[in-house]
Amino acid sequence: MLASIGAAQGERPEPVEYAQLVVRQQIIVRMPARLKPGAPSPRQVEWKEGKGPKCVPARSIAGTTLLGRDSVDLILRNNSRIRAKLENSCPALDYYQGFYISPNPDGMICADRDAIRSRVGGQCEIERFRSLKPEPAD
Repeated sequence: MLASIGAAQGERPEPVEYAQLVVRQQIIVRMPARLKPGAPSPRQVEWKEGKGPKCVPARSIAGTTLLGRDSVDLILRNNSRIRAKLENSCPALDYYQGFYISPNPDGMICADRDAIRSRVGGQCEIERFRSLKPEPAD
């Protein structure tokens, strides 16, 4: 769009160019929730819950497992596990075997702030994280 400035005083108008630039950045982490062939089932291992962190760095998540409609286990790159307890039941999580997490600009996924989104668009708020330690099965 060009506009002229000073044309009212009889001066030669100087063109002014206007431009607008909108930058949007969105990071969505897709978490497939499938077990590798030959991996032990999460039900074969007993997990003891302990106090968990308030936030988890999104980059530290290597994989996930689904245990039901109210929790998701996050497998971290250091082979530890953290259970994300959800505020409400998420029925679409187990049907579509995967979900999305959108970390905030700080790169963290936090309880009482962030949500897990099912592949069909449902949203489940993360209530809290619990650390998991394996216990010998009886």
